[in-house]
Amino acid sequence: MVTDRRPPSRVTDGLAFDRKILELEHRIETLKAVSQEDSIDISSELKSLEERLHREQKEIFDHLTPWQHVQLARHAARPRTLDLIELMMTDFVELHGDRRFGDDRAVVAGLARLDGRPVIVVGHQKGSDTKERIERNFGMPRPEGYRKALRVMKLAEKFGRPVISLVDTPAADPGAGSEERGQAEAIAYNLREMARLRVPIVVEVIGEGGSGGALAIGVVDIVLMLEYAVYTVCPPEACAAILWKDSTKADVAAGAMGITVDELYKLKIIDKIVKEPFGGAHRNHEKMAATLKQEIVGALDELSRLSPEELVERRHEKFRRMGAFAESGQL
Repeated sequence: MVTDRRPPSRVTDGLAFDRKILELEHRIETLKAVSQEDSIDISSELKSLEERLHREQKEIFDHLTPWQHVQLARHAARPRTLDLIELMMTDFVELHGDRRFGDDRAVVAGLARLDGRPVIVVGHQKGSDTKERIERNFGMPRPEGYRKALRVMKLAEKFGRPVISLVDTPAADPGAGSEERGQAEAIAYNLREMARLRVPIVVEVIGEGGSGGALAIGVVDIVLMLEYAVYTVCPPEACAAILWKDSTKADVAAGAMGITVDELYKLKIIDKIVKEPFGGAHRNHEKMAATLKQEIVGALDELSRLSPEELVERRHEKFRRMGAFAESGQL
C-alpha cells in the first residue's frame, strides 16, 4: 500500500525561493479558518491576498534558474513512481528480484492496467521519508535493480505489452558492492536490449533524470518530461566537483549543463514537455497524475500503429540523431 503523501502546508517545508509563496498560503489558510470559526466576512482581504499570491507565483515560476529546477525536481513532496502508479493505473502487481542476486528496492517493476490496457511499468523509487529513502537507497539503483527492470521488460516483449518507464534518480549507485557486481555491465546491457525491444516504450522523467542511472531504463520511443524535472549527464554537484573541485558551485554547473525542459526539447533529447500544476507537481498529485496519464495514453496510441520492426528502426534512428559534431581540416 502506498503511503499518502500530501503537499506541504507548513512554511518550513518550502524551498528558499518559494518561501514567500508558502507564507502567503499560510496566511490565507489561517484567515479562512478564522472566518469560518467566528463567522467574520473577510472576503475582500482574502481576495487581495489571493491576487497577491498569484502574482508572486507567476513572477517566481516564470523566471526559475536551472538550479531552482533541480531543487523542484528534488522536492521531498514531489509525486514518486508509486504515487503515480496508484493514481494513474489499476491492478498493479509488483514483481521482485533479478533471479541472479536479489531484489533492489530502488527500482519498482510490475504489471498494471492503464485505462484498461495491459502494460508493464518500471521506475525508480526514492522514498517519501528518511526510513524509506534509506531502504530504497535514495532511488539509486544497484545492478540487480537494472536486471530486474530488464527481466520485467522482457516479459512485456513476450506477452506484447507496452512498457511505461518512470525516471527519478540522481544517478546509479556508485558503491563498491555495485561495481563488484557489474554496475557498468548491467547499464550497458540494458541500453542494448532496450534498443532491440519489439514493443512500444514510453518514458516519463518525473523528477531527476541522472546520468546512466536514468538512461538504463530510458532507451525508448517517446520521452515525456515534467515541466520542472531535470535530465542530466551527472548531478550538478558532481559536475562542479569535477570542473572546479568545488561542489558548492552546483548552481553554476546547473546553468552550464543544459538540464531544463526547454533546452532539452530544443536539442530533441525529449519529445514533449508535460505541464505541471501551477507551482509544481508537489502541490497537486492528483492533477499531475491525470495530466501525465493523458499524455501517456496518447503516446501509446501513436506507437500502437507501428509494427515491431518499425518501432525498433525508429528507436535506433532517434538516438542516432542526438548530438552534433563538426569536422575540421586535417591537422
